[in-house]
Amino acid sequence: MKEDIIQLSIPTPFAVGDVHAYVLKGEAVTLVDCGPMTIEAQQAFVTQLKQHHLCIEDIDQVVLTHHHADHVGLLDMMKPEIRVLGHQVNEPYISRDPQFMQRQIDFMDTYFQQLGVPLHQNECERIVKQSYTYSCTAHLDSVLKEGDRIKGHEHFLVVETPGHAQSHLSFLDEVTGNFIGGDLLLTTISSNPLMEAPDEGQERQKSLIQYKKSLHRLLTWPIKTIYPGHGQLITSHHELIKERFKKQEKRAHTIYQLLQRKEMTAFHLCRTLFPVLYEEALFLTMSETVGQLDVLKAAGQIEEIEKDGILYYQAN
Repeated sequence: MKEDIIQLSIPTPFAVGDVHAYVLKGEAVTLVDCGPMTIEAQQAFVTQLKQHHLCIEDIDQVVLTHHHADHVGLLDMMKPEIRVLGHQVNEPYISRDPQFMQRQIDFMDTYFQQLGVPLHQNECERIVKQSYTYSCTAHLDSVLKEGDRIKGHEHFLVVETPGHAQSHLSFLDEVTGNFIGGDLLLTTISSNPLMEAPDEGQERQKSLIQYKKSLHRLLTWPIKTIYPGHGQLITSHHELIKERFKKQEKRAHTIYQLLQRKEMTAFHLCRTLFPVLYEEALFLTMSETVGQLDVLKAAGQIEEIEKDGILYYQAN
């Protein structure tokens, strides 16, 4: 059954600008993502629902593309009877599980020191807690995984597309070729595959490697239009993905050339690549740098050497 996708554009306090939420009206009224928990976002959300002759009480379920605050914060506006569905990784983030938050802080504190980052006191705690500023305190009612269908919209196939976030899901309408892609592919910026604390006893996921695999999967699906989390609708995703790969390859090559001259820590590389931005966006720029180092290591182009607890990188 063909159904319309209603786009809601909700303001955020972030540089990326508005975030898009989507309403599906089929056998159920489903909201895909919502927006950050700010007064401006709340007002825009309610107003735009009203423009489409809807209100919060009409929503049966909320489906999440991923756990970032600009996509989940307004869950705190939802009534208890509105079900929340998403990847299982969402749960500790949207519930603000205190043990999980402490594990994030501990991981970042340890790993950033290994990467050569000169940390100020409580810097990692500040970065982690800041990421929850506009988020929610909610819970998943049901878990979605690869191959599932959205209840009430069974023509929408659930696909796991990790990279930007470990919780990232996308939704392919197999009837129309419409694809609700969250932050998987955006027109205005390249999505940053972010570092995340691994499960206890597990290794850190290589986010950029995952992200590139997810983009490669996009090339294999019969997609006509991508409905993204930010920016314009995308109707030429093959060309855009090629641009993204080219940009990533260029940055990886830049890092490789730097490491041919001398060995460097990840932080030294980060500061070289982003001489101004790294100070105000340390986590984002370090995530990008570490991602590229993961790619170069996997390709056998560089090696990682530990000296006195600090990781150094050099070209092979």
